[in-house]
Amino acid sequence: MIQKNEVANGVMLNAYPDSIGDKLSDTITMLQKPEFKDAFSLFYVLPTFFNSDLDRGFSIIDYNINEDLVSKKDLEDLKSLGIELKFDIVLNHLSVASPQFKDLLKHGKNSIYKDFFINWNEFWQGFGKLNSDGIIIPDDVYLDKLFMRKSGLPILQVPFPDGSKQPYWNTFYQKITFNKIEVEDLKDVFNLSLPEKESICQIINKSIEDNKPIEQLQLNLDEDVKHKIVNIVYRKCTYLGQMDVNAKSPLVWEFYNETLAKLKSFGCSVLRLDAFAYLHKEVGQSNFFNTPGTWDYLMKIREIADKNELKLLPEIHAEYGSFLHKEVAEQDYQIYDFFLPGLIIHTLEKADNNALVKWINEIVANKYKTVNMLGCHDGIPVLDLKGKEVNGTYNAGLLTDDEIDDIMNIVLERGGRVKNLYDSEGNKISYYQVNATYFSALGEQEDKFLLARVIQLFVPGIPQVWYLDIFAGTNDYEAVERAGEGGHKEINRTTLSNRTIEDGLQKDIVINQLELIKLRNTSKAFNGSITVKESLSNKLIMHWQNEEDFATLEADLKTFKFSVTYSEGEKVKAMTF
Repeated sequence: MIQKNEVANGVMLNAYPDSIGDKLSDTITMLQKPEFKDAFSLFYVLPTFFNSDLDRGFSIIDYNINEDLVSKKDLEDLKSLGIELKFDIVLNHLSVASPQFKDLLKHGKNSIYKDFFINWNEFWQGFGKLNSDGIIIPDDVYLDKLFMRKSGLPILQVPFPDGSKQPYWNTFYQKITFNKIEVEDLKDVFNLSLPEKESICQIINKSIEDNKPIEQLQLNLDEDVKHKIVNIVYRKCTYLGQMDVNAKSPLVWEFYNETLAKLKSFGCSVLRLDAFAYLHKEVGQSNFFNTPGTWDYLMKIREIADKNELKLLPEIHAEYGSFLHKEVAEQDYQIYDFFLPGLIIHTLEKADNNALVKWINEIVANKYKTVNMLGCHDGIPVLDLKGKEVNGTYNAGLLTDDEIDDIMNIVLERGGRVKNLYDSEGNKISYYQVNATYFSALGEQEDKFLLARVIQLFVPGIPQVWYLDIFAGTNDYEAVERAGEGGHKEINRTTLSNRTIEDGLQKDIVINQLELIKLRNTSKAFNGSITVKESLSNKLIMHWQNEEDFATLEADLKTFKFSVTYSEGEKVKAMTF
């Protein structure tokens, strides 16, 4: 029997285990402060909760507790606070360092996990041509359909025990670090003298220092000997990567079963399905939200979730005009409202409520169950707002391309960074998201930011609140520089010290947000129905009613001033900002 898939209607905190202080216990200490009493009913703890090695937690080694950051006492303390937990399962991939992939690297074709991941060449056998690097390039009719999250083919070549390099499907991040070799590493190369081995080590290590391609070295050796040495170099490499799993393998589904049961034992109530739309792969289809395959997999996951009494929250980024959000909602899933962050920026920058009101009315009319946000661990979504042509018909977006470009330009002028999408040849085809703290994206104006927060809290859906936004965090350019290439996301992930928390609780922007969050988390009015009242386009009036309980927001989008009137028992109270 399929259970009702609906998240409790409270406010959700969102943070890494070490976003506050050094460990999860520091966040719990913050939540135990009187200023946070009744503020949050849920806590989305990001996946460095588990053992991971890349992409700040989204490259999972295993789903055991990361004991450097989390203890079992932390879970008991959160339970005593009455806070439900939300975790991730990254359905599409596991780390190179996972036990499954390490076994594959060690045993090659004899590994019990040889079908757990997707060998690129085996997948495309008969549907493309082998290039000089030993990689099958799919025919254009197939290649052009693939959805790329990075430049080039979505593969990582790894060394097998037989000396071959095998390409495995790798949709997202990867990193290869070449490590210097020593004479001892060449002990099995029998036809070289000790001085020759020492010379070869010097040449290779100098090449590694200079970041030059190993294959292009002039070693003046027989090809067989050179091939053996190059393979030794690759086997000494440190590989990081998120390796796509093969959902056609029964072992993968055994793994999902074990993992969901484990997460339930940690106190998980809500499970976010990260990257689920990439899981189904079929020759001749895109590798993103293939149908009906994606629906089949989602139903199988839901059956496992129901068995463990877990509520599912599929994560999907797609253009509004594709209507994928509507498809997922129609299957009775709570959906992420990735449209709201950009819509609120547009609404406040243009002092125009039309696009926002249109979206709110769609939520109400279609009875969408959503989780919304301002900032989060990722960037501010912009691709999601676009229109899209589907089956020859263009479906308009929530904003026009020019309006979306305006958002991009505004946030970039205020110090944001951009994440793009690519085609199979490495050419940029679209922007994906812009990275900035939400406070900086709004020009670091406290009145504008507070209005953004209260609008979020009044829009239908579960409000998810990024820890850094509570304290009006600004763009962290030093973190971006430290992270190097691909470090754009770190702009919005500053770790806050316990001292910063104490200082923040003396600031109006923090205390005022917490008061509004508490109202949203505790008022019965938000379990009722919403009406967006007619007004001038530069005004916004939203009213929630649940029998005798009510809450009303009246806002001026030009001046950023607003008031909230609400019932508390038999009393009527008001907050004016």
